[in-house]
Amino acid sequence: MEFNDYLVIAMFLTFIFLLFTGFPVVWVLGGVSVLFTLVGYLSDIYFNTFTGLNYLTFGMSVNRIYKFMDNWVLVALPMFIFMGLMLDRSGIAEKLMKSMQNLFGKVRGGLAVTTAAIGIILAASTGIIGASVVLLGLLSLPVMLKQGYSKSLALGVIAGSGTLGILIPPSIMLVIMADQLGLSVGDLFMGAVFPGIILGILYITYILLFSYFKPNVAPLDSERKPLNIKILTDILKSVLPPVLLIVAVLGSIFAGIATPTEASGVGALGAALLAFFNKKLNLKVIIEVMKSCFNTTAYIFAIFLGATCFALVLRSLGGDELVERALTGLPFGPYGIMAVILGAVFLMGFFLDWIEITLIVLPLIAPVVSSLGFNIDGRGVVDNPELIWFVILVAVTLQTSFLTPPVGFALFYLKGVCPPNINLLDIYKSVIPFIILQLIGLIIIILLPQIVIWLPAAAYK
Repeated sequence: MEFNDYLVIAMFLTFIFLLFTGFPVVWVLGGVSVLFTLVGYLSDIYFNTFTGLNYLTFGMSVNRIYKFMDNWVLVALPMFIFMGLMLDRSGIAEKLMKSMQNLFGKVRGGLAVTTAAIGIILAASTGIIGASVVLLGLLSLPVMLKQGYSKSLALGVIAGSGTLGILIPPSIMLVIMADQLGLSVGDLFMGAVFPGIILGILYITYILLFSYFKPNVAPLDSERKPLNIKILTDILKSVLPPVLLIVAVLGSIFAGIATPTEASGVGALGAALLAFFNKKLNLKVIIEVMKSCFNTTAYIFAIFLGATCFALVLRSLGGDELVERALTGLPFGPYGIMAVILGAVFLMGFFLDWIEITLIVLPLIAPVVSSLGFNIDGRGVVDNPELIWFVILVAVTLQTSFLTPPVGFALFYLKGVCPPNINLLDIYKSVIPFIILQLIGLIIIILLPQIVIWLPAAAYK
C-alpha cells in the first residue's frame, strides 16, 4: 500500500469516529476534508510524498459546488419535500384510514392491511420516511391496539410500510442518486415501481397469512358494518385525490410530458390544492410547511456541500482506485462482489444517513459494478441498465437499514408517537419479520433484474 492509501483509510476512520462525537455531519465532512488536505500538503513539503493536495484543491471544490448549485435536476428536491409535507397536513391520510377501515373491516388483519395499503399510497405521495411513519403511527396504532391487535404486528406494519417512501417514486433519494451517477431520474423512478409493489405485496401477504394462522394477533371488529354502496363511494372519494396527484406527477414523467423538475412543481401545487379543498390550508399551515421544507432542504444541501469537499479530497488521494482494487480483488465472482457491496451498504446504514452513503459511497462503488460484466438487457433503449438495477438494489438495502436495530431511523420515528407502555425493545422485535420480507424482496430483484428494467424499456419503445 502507498502513503495515499493509508491517508484514505485514515480519512474514513476519522470521519466515522467524529460522527459519534455528536458534531453535525456537514461540519464533520468539511472539517475532515480540510484536515487531510493540510496533512497531505505538509507531508509533501516535509516528507517528499506526492499526495497532490494543496490550496488549489479547495479552488476545485468551489468549481464543483458552483456546478452542483447550478443543477436544475436538484430543484425537484425542495418541491417534492414541500409536496410531502403539505400532503401530511392536508387530511388525506385521515380520510383514507377511516374509509379503508370499512373496506377491510370484515377481513382478519384488515386494519393492518389498511395500514400497509395507506403506507404504499403515502410513499407514492410524500416520499419522506419520517412523515409516513409518524402519520401512520398516529392514525393506525391507537385503532389497532384498541381492537386487540398484538403490539408486535401493529408496530411492525407501521414501521415497514412507512419506510416504503424511500423507494417508491417520487423518492428524493432516487433524485439524488440519479444526479450523482449521471442517470435519468425518470428511468430510476420507473425502475423502482415494481420493486416497491413487490414489497407491498409481500407485506400484505404476510399480514393475511399470519392473521389467518394466529387469529388472536388480529381479532375481527364485530361492530364493523357490512360493505355497501355508501362505503364504496366514500372509499372512492378518499382514494381518488391522492391517486390523481400520483398519476399527474409520475404519469407526466413516465409519458415524457414533463421533466422531473417540472413534475415536482405540479406535485407541490397539487398537494396545496388538496389541502385547500379539504379546508386544511391556512396561513399558519403554509408558514409551518415552508419552514419545515426550508429546514429539510437546507440540511440536505449543506451535506451536499460538505460531501463535495470530502469526495474531492478522497478522489485526489486515489480513494476510488483503492476501493476498486479492493473489491475487484475479491475471489467471489460478480454476484459475490455485489453481495459484499450490498452488505457493506447495509452495515453503513446502521450509523450513516442515506444522504452520506449516496453522496460519498455510491459514486465510489458504481464504477466497480459497471466493470463486473452483469450484461443486464436494456432492450436497446435503456442506458446503463446495470447501474439502474444496482441503484434500486442499494435503495432497497438502505430501506432495510432504516428498520434494523439498534439505530434504524424509522424505529425512533415510531417510538416518538407510541404510548408510554410501548418500549424500544417491543419495536425492535416487531420489525424482524419485515426485515426478512425486505431481504426476500432484495433477493428477488437480484435474481430477476428485468423487474427493474422492464418498465423503463417498455416506456421508450
